Amino acid sequence: MVTATFRFYEELNEFLAPERRRHEFACSCARAATTKHMIEALGVPHTEVELVLVNGESVGFDRLVEHGDRVAVFPRFEMIDVTPVLRVREHPLRVTHFLADAHLGGLAHLLRMAGFDTLYDNNFQDSEIEIIAARDSRIVLTRDRELLKRRSITHGCFVHTLKPPQQLCEIFDRLDLAGSVRPFTLCLHCNAPLRPIEKAQALSRLPPSVRERFDHFSTCDLCQRVFWEGSHWHRMRAMLDTCIDQTSGQNTGDS
Repeated sequence: MVTATFRFYEELNEFLAPERRRHEFACSCARAATTKHMIEALGVPHTEVELVLVNGESVGFDRLVEHGDRVAVFPRFEMIDVTPVLRVREHPLRVTHFLADAHLGGLAHLLRMAGFDTLYDNNFQDSEIEIIAARDSRIVLTRDRELLKRRSITHGCFVHTLKPPQQLCEIFDRLDLAGSVRPFTLCLHCNAPLRPIEKAQALSRLPPSVRERFDHFSTCDLCQRVFWEGSHWHRMRAMLDTCIDQTSGQNTGDS
């Protein structure tokens, strides 16, 4: 029987059984088990992993676990470039095109508000998500760890928090997105780019109260919606600014 010692670091511990968190533990392994097989058998989706060390050496997910191996598993490194020792995928996670599953419509809405290309449809099946993510190199966002274990999904985030504003801050923090926001450049409803539109061109699509109070507008050419800086805009802007301030402080050590 093959027995190896495992140690998971930082937020990866949240996927483990309580008795296995934050310390080394021995585990019996299936015959010819790879590091990916064992990591996921212990409950951690492979998309959450950036670096695997076996006996101190960086290895890929296809490395067979041997008797007596000491396996250390690390999450993404935001402040340290680990590219020279990375083996589990070709490049660190830095592409910021997202695909949200059916349970994260609120988060998708807020990511679009912040300017991040985010596909979402509450009718997406897991198989469709897998195909689209692989085809378009999108980061899958989900609260379903089994979805992230699918082989062709190479980049993904398990979202731990439950409410959309907290979820947005969580993703900003984990992927260091605060410096990449482009607020109100995408349609909140269909993800297409927005463009400025003259008030005269938008009049027929505006409520009477809006015609009287506002002069600057943008529109989506796909769904034909018109947007302006009303109370909803200001609430969303304030929420985004709070999220940016919180996550920027954490990433610079100024919290």
